[in-house]
Formats: sequence, structure tokens, C-alpha cells
Amino acid sequence: MRAGLIGRKLGMSQIFSSDGQRVPVTLVEAGPCVVVTTKTQEKHGYDAVQLGFEEMKPSRVSKPEKGQFAKAGVTPRRVVREFRVTDPSGYEVGQELLVSHFETKQFVDITGRSIGKGFGGVMKRWGFGGGRGSHGAHKIHRSGGSIGQCQTPGRVVPGKKMAGHMGDDTVTAQNIVVQMIDVENHLLVVQGSVPGAKGGIVLIKDAVKMAKPEQAG
Repeated sequence: MRAGLIGRKLGMSQIFSSDGQRVPVTLVEAGPCVVVTTKTQEKHGYDAVQLGFEEMKPSRVSKPEKGQFAKAGVTPRRVVREFRVTDPSGYEVGQELLVSHFETKQFVDITGRSIGKGFGGVMKRWGFGGGRGSHGAHKIHRSGGSIGQCQTPGRVVPGKKMAGHMGDDTVTAQNIVVQMIDVENHLLVVQGSVPGAKGGIVLIKDAVKMAKPEQAG
């Protein structure tokens, strides 16, 4: 298990395969990311590396964060995230990870924050059919209907699908294929959609359910 990359979703586009098929893709600005610190099992209880993404003005960084970046010898970064790794000794503080960290046609998992949709009813949130349109139906057309039983068990069971807050959750899209890599522009072109809004921060890692690239160990 190795570190991934922090990126920013730029939006969707399309490319064409060799046989003329249209392939929807998402463009992600992946890296460059710098290693801010490493965590070890002996000292911290787990193995991980902490990466920083996108430089920012030192005046916009808190004093504790300034000390952390100064200790690492790197300029302040806007986004800092941790990645669990098998062997943190393979990473050095100040080391830079580029989009070439990944390979074309490999599978990756991409984690992002889904678009928030506010409060949603059961039809929008869960795809319920709703109530009848006529024959005595009165103001129940989009309601969820009964939510429980009578005396047994006499309560609403946990996990019951009801109206509530939609979106704004951490979502991971698995087994996404890397279609193209532009090292010069730090661009990762992946097939299909990616969680989150345009401009949102995403984390790209090797797919856990598919074969790893050779350099992943």
C-alpha cells in the first residue's frame, strides 16, 4: 500500500477511442504534492504519510501550521491530507510526488465530497413511488407512507428510509480507469465521473480491489 495524490476536479470532457467510441472523462489536476511529515507505528501507532497540495501565502497560515511547514522545509500548502502506507521509510520529508505516480490504464479509487442537495423527500432521496394521484388521496402524493408497525416491535426500526439531508457526504468511486496522463500540466484524465463539484478537492489512490501497478509494491 502506497500513498496517493491530492487533486482538484477541473470538470468533465470527452475523448475518442481508437475505434471511434466516445469516452466521457473527468479532468483532475493531480499534484504536485509534497511530503510534509511521516507517521510511524513505533511513534504514532500507525504508518502514514502527510501530503500537502497547492501553495498559499504564509500570511494565511496559522502559527502552528507555519511551524509544521517550517520543520518540513516546505512552503505552506492549502490542503494537507494523510495516506496510510505499508512502509513510510520509502518517503522523505520534502519529497515531491507528481502525476507520473500513476500509470495509464491502471485502476484508481477517487474520494471526494459529494454535491450537497439540502433536505430531500423520500421520492427524491430514495426513489419512492409516492402516494396515489386520485381516488380520495389528499396531500399524500409525495409522502413516504407508514414508517413502522403496531405493537410489535412498536417502534421505527433503525435505518428506515425517510426524508432528510441529501449529499455533502464523503464518497469514493472505485475502479476508475486512468485514460491519459499529462505530466507537464499535472493533469490526470480518468474515465467516467468523479465525486464532488467542479473545483472540489479529491484524493486519488491505487484501487484496493484491482491489481496494483508494479511500483506500488
